Amino acid sequence: MQNQNQPIYFPNLNGVRFIAAFSVLIHHTEQIKAMMGLNNIYGNYFIKNLGKLGVGLFFVLSGFLITYLLLSEKKRRGDISTKDFYVRRILRIWPLYFIIVILGFFVFPSIPIFNEPTRNQYYFDADFYKRLPFFLLFLPNLGFVFFRSPYLCAQTWSIGVEEQFYAIWPWVIKSKNPIRTLFKLLTIFLLILGIFWLLVFKIGDFSELTKQNIQEGLILFFSQFRILAMMIGGLGAYLVFIKQDRILSILFRKDVQIVIYSVLFLMLGTGFHVPGLNMEFYGIFFCFFILNVAQNPNSVFQLEQKIVHYLGKISYGIYIYHPAVIVLGINTLHYFFGKNLNTFTFNLLLYPSVILITVLICDLSFRFIESPLLKLKDRFNR
Repeated sequence: MQNQNQPIYFPNLNGVRFIAAFSVLIHHTEQIKAMMGLNNIYGNYFIKNLGKLGVGLFFVLSGFLITYLLLSEKKRRGDISTKDFYVRRILRIWPLYFIIVILGFFVFPSIPIFNEPTRNQYYFDADFYKRLPFFLLFLPNLGFVFFRSPYLCAQTWSIGVEEQFYAIWPWVIKSKNPIRTLFKLLTIFLLILGIFWLLVFKIGDFSELTKQNIQEGLILFFSQFRILAMMIGGLGAYLVFIKQDRILSILFRKDVQIVIYSVLFLMLGTGFHVPGLNMEFYGIFFCFFILNVAQNPNSVFQLEQKIVHYLGKISYGIYIYHPAVIVLGINTLHYFFGKNLNTFTFNLLLYPSVILITVLICDLSFRFIESPLLKLKDRFNR
């Protein structure tokens, strides 16, 4: 039984973060190799979608944890302090986010060893002052749609999606009628988005854009706006919070786990795809996985190993910093060994060095930037 005065802790979830972060790292390593014209396996369907699946796992996990914490606060205090919630999110998310945005826009472009694989005016100078405000206002997913983004901070699109989810979700959980509140807030959000979209196209110089371009932009935006995946995680949290033992006892059975995971691995291995709702579809399986590792003592998977726990603890930094380290690693290997290393030797040098340097940077970041702010964040846990 969780003591009310103790922070809420679910076992194995740092392991889930580790899986998600390293899925994205592997995906981007192969993607960057492909963009630089190096031998790669990015064309493999699983590798090509591994990053999306990793981000999808992050989204479901975020929805699970945030929902459970909000439900717990509401039960404990009779209400939810939205001010404290947003302060906690700011202290956790904003520092690393702005570090990589500043580096991606102002620092990396002027350092040759961080030259992006697609070094050209479009990714550095074109529309600089038009797209920068999107990133400064925590709308990187919109900036990505309109102007793309500097490659080494392109991963921030998902941070923007999470922040937009956080803008809505506390009010939904706080409400006496969550479903009605959700629909109202989503309607308001979509109306604001529509007005904003029209203003940007009216004010901006988009003379070369066609109706097809605009439609493609809308499709890209909604393909990334994974609020439903986070809501799936929230539903899992609700089942745990209300102790829905009838459902959970079925989901926690070992034979059910084996069947569900077998189906999941089969679909991943064969490239099964659900058009339009693929990440939400896999999000259901991710929620099943999170429920079991977090709450089921008989879970098939146990992720509380020390190194996995540690890497999960610094996973936010891994997600933020790894693209820059990958480019740094490739350019450094080319500088010292030339571009004629065979593929096996190149990968044997690249992957361990990228992982080691990323972990070292993230460890320093966690110790000297994140940890002090996390201690400050605890003051707003009531």
